Amino acid sequence: MKHFEPDDFHNCHLGLLLGRAALLKDRIIDTHMEPHGITAAQFKVLIIMAQFGVDTPAELCRYLSLDSGSMTRMLDRLEQKGFLARKRSEGDRRQVQLVLTPEGQKIASRLPQVGADAMNELAGAISPEELSTLERILKKILLAAGDPITILRVGDK
Repeated sequence: MKHFEPDDFHNCHLGLLLGRAALLKDRIIDTHMEPHGITAAQFKVLIIMAQFGVDTPAELCRYLSLDSGSMTRMLDRLEQKGFLARKRSEGDRRQVQLVLTPEGQKIASRLPQVGADAMNELAGAISPEELSTLERILKKILLAAGDPITILRVGDK
């Protein structure tokens, strides 16, 4: 279904609003994670590893839509902070597996609470019904576009 035409595209704010909301979400997460010395980007890596069992850099790249160079730098920082370790896969020595260190597991256990607090701050201005509608609409857009992560993780929920 077409919603926009070139002649009135100046009235289209969808992309701007989605982008601004994503930036706001990251700023809120940054604020909540600052006492732990973790950025929003690092939070995303750790929570995806902890909640979804993602354990390879390539799979993290797919989840976060990052290139391998950016992911390598991110993993380097998390490794320097002592939150994760890289290990060679026993099945395929060319592959690297990521594991949370004891310190990483400790911080990962706090992430759902921090994430819930941050998302409550982000969505605090809307009702539960509006939040449900927003999530349903965003999921519909992503599923229609064939987003593999949405299909894999939230497609049937």
